[in-house]
Amino acid sequence: MSKSAERLKEYGIKPSVQRVAIMDYLLNHKTHPTVEMIHQDLSEDMATLSKTTVYNTLKLFAEAGAILALNIDENTTRYDGDTSHHAHFRCVCCGDIYDMTPSNHDWDKIGFENGEGFKITEEELYLKGLCPKCNKK
Repeated sequence: MSKSAERLKEYGIKPSVQRVAIMDYLLNHKTHPTVEMIHQDLSEDMATLSKTTVYNTLKLFAEAGAILALNIDENTTRYDGDTSHHAHFRCVCCGDIYDMTPSNHDWDKIGFENGEGFKITEEELYLKGLCPKCNKK
């Protein structure tokens, strides 16, 4: 069984050819793709794959916790197969999104002065600025 099919089963999602292909894509492409990007790349080999199927599959994966849905871009949702604790950086010039791991941030010990009684169910850390490539320009 493929790594992607195992991951889907781990999150209670029944593997299908399309679901496994979409999960494979996310695990192998660290570009934080959009629905359109995934559809365009996969439809070359899967002619019957619709954009609606890609959208619905990504929604299912995100709701199950198998992937992250990123709203770092005001216009488009991006997707990440890496569900470990990490931050995302979006270059305001080229639009590329990068994974970042804070060197001095302990995710399990984060606290807030007014955090009494709150239950955190989701964590997102988005950073924006210029990537090294655009910063050189």
